[in-house]
Amino acid sequence: MEQPDLQKRLLLALALSFIVFIGYSYLFPPQAPVKTEQTQTVQTSPQTPALEKSTANTAPAGETKKAVKHAPQSSVTAIATIKSDEFIITIDELGNLAQMELLKAKYRTEDGKNLKILASDKVKPLQVRFSDTKINEEAFTTPYVNEGASEVDVTNGEKTVTLVQRLSSLTVTKKITFKPSGEYKVEISTSAATPYFITPGYRPVADQSMYMLVRGALIKGADNIITTIEDGDVEGHETFKNAKIASAFDRYYASLFYSFDQGMNVSVMEEDGGENNPLIFVEANGDASLTGYIGPKEYKVLHSINPELTDAIEFGWFTFLATPFFKVLLWINEYVGNWGWAIIIFTILIKMILFPLSYKGMMSMQKLKDLAPKMKELKEKYGKDPAKMNAQMMELYSKHGANPMGGCLPLLLQIPVFFALYRVLLNADELQGAEWIFWINDLAVMDPYFVLPILMGVSMWYQQKITPANFTDPMQEKIFKWFPVIMTVFFVYFPSGLVLYWLINNIFTIGQQYYINHAYAKQKELTKEAHSKK
Repeated sequence: MEQPDLQKRLLLALALSFIVFIGYSYLFPPQAPVKTEQTQTVQTSPQTPALEKSTANTAPAGETKKAVKHAPQSSVTAIATIKSDEFIITIDELGNLAQMELLKAKYRTEDGKNLKILASDKVKPLQVRFSDTKINEEAFTTPYVNEGASEVDVTNGEKTVTLVQRLSSLTVTKKITFKPSGEYKVEISTSAATPYFITPGYRPVADQSMYMLVRGALIKGADNIITTIEDGDVEGHETFKNAKIASAFDRYYASLFYSFDQGMNVSVMEEDGGENNPLIFVEANGDASLTGYIGPKEYKVLHSINPELTDAIEFGWFTFLATPFFKVLLWINEYVGNWGWAIIIFTILIKMILFPLSYKGMMSMQKLKDLAPKMKELKEKYGKDPAKMNAQMMELYSKHGANPMGGCLPLLLQIPVFFALYRVLLNADELQGAEWIFWINDLAVMDPYFVLPILMGVSMWYQQKITPANFTDPMQEKIFKWFPVIMTVFFVYFPSGLVLYWLINNIFTIGQQYYINHAYAKQKELTKEAHSKK
C-alpha cells in the first residue's frame, strides 16, 4: 500500500472513531435516574445482601455474584436534620443518611428547586447489614432513637448526632459527627461482637445528562491503584483489602468512605435490579470507626480534607492525562478568575507546546501536495508492481524531504488531548454554573443559542479549506467535506466549555496554517531562486 493512501486512511479512521466515540452517548443514552425525594417524609427501600450467619470475614453476600436484595418497603420519618449554609442532610429512622439537599444556587434544578442527590428507592449511606440473617431482618424493622436534638446546625463547626437501635439480642449505637464541609465521622458500637457491613450507599443520581460519563464505584487500594467499576460492569465478588478510598459516584457527586492509615476491607456487590450496578460494603466487627464524605466532588473541598482524597475525582480512560490538565486549569483560574478565559489560555498553551510538531507535520503536508502529480505518475507507471512503486515513492519522499506520516502526528497527539479535556470539562464540578461572557452563563451546559457550535463548525470548514489535501479516493474526500457539518451537529449539545476549547483550537490552527503556508511559499521562492542562479 502506498504511504499517502495509508496516511489518508489513518486520518479517516481517526475521524470516524472520533464520531463513533462522541455519537455513542447520543445513540445509547443512559437511562434516566430515578427521582429523588422531595419531601421531609423519607421513603426508603432498605436493601441487603443475601447474608448468611457467619463469623468469618467474608464478602457480605456470603457467596459470589449475589445481588443485593430488597427488603420490604417502609415509610419512615426523618429523626434528625443536619443543616449548614451549603446543605441539609436528613437521617431516617433506620439510621441512614436519607437525603442530602444542596443549597448553592449553582446546584438548583431547572425549576429552581434545591438539588437532592440521593434516590428514594436505593440503598442509603450508613446502612448496616449484619452477617446474621435473623439480626439483619430485625434491624430492618426496628427504628433508631435519636438521643440528642432533632435539628443541628454545623455551619460554624462540627456537631455530633447519637442514634441507638435496641434489638432483642443486640444494641447498636451510631455516633455521627458532621462537619461544615460535608465530611463526617461515624463510630459504630455493638453491645456484643458480631460481624456486619456498612455501605456508603448507592451512588448519587443527581445527574440526568445524556453524555457518555463514568458512574459507579471507585476503589483506591492499599497499593494506590485506582479501580473503577462502572454501572453495568460489576461482577459481584470484587474485594479489596486495606483500601484507602471507597466511593460511590456519579458525574459531579459522591458518597464515600476513606481511611488512609488503617485501610478498609471492601466488597463490591451487585445492586438488585438486573443492571449489574455496583454497591460498596465495608467489613466491620463490633466497634468500628469510619470517616466519610458526601456531596459534590469539588477539588478544593476534597483537598482541604486530605489531598489524597482528590483521587476520588474520576475522569475515565484518560485520567492519567486529564488530572494534570485539570490542575493546570485550576491554577490558571486562580489568576484569571473566569473558567472561560482559563480554557482559552489553556488551549493557547497546548497549541504552543505542540507547535513544533504541528509545524513539521503541516510543512510535510505542503510538500506532499506539491508531489501529488509525480506520485500519480508513479502510480500509473508502476501500479502493477506495488513493491517497485513503493520503492520509487520512498525515493521521491527522500529526495524532497517529505514525510508521508508527518501530517498524522499532530492529529494523533491532539486526539488524546481532546478526550482528556473532554472528560475534565464534563466531570469537573467547578464548571457547574461557571460564567464566561455574554450569554454563556454556565460552561457545563450547552450553548442555548448554538452560537459557539456554529462558529466551531465554520472554523473547521475554513481550516479544511486552507489545509493542503491530495485525495485520490472520492469517497474519502466527501466524508472529510461533510465532517465539519457532522461535528457541528454533535457539538450543538456539548457543554459550552468544551465547544469553546475546540473553537479556540481551530482558530489558532487556522493562524498556524496561514503562517506555514506563507513560510512554505517563501521557502519555495528561495529554492527556485537558488536553482535559477545555478
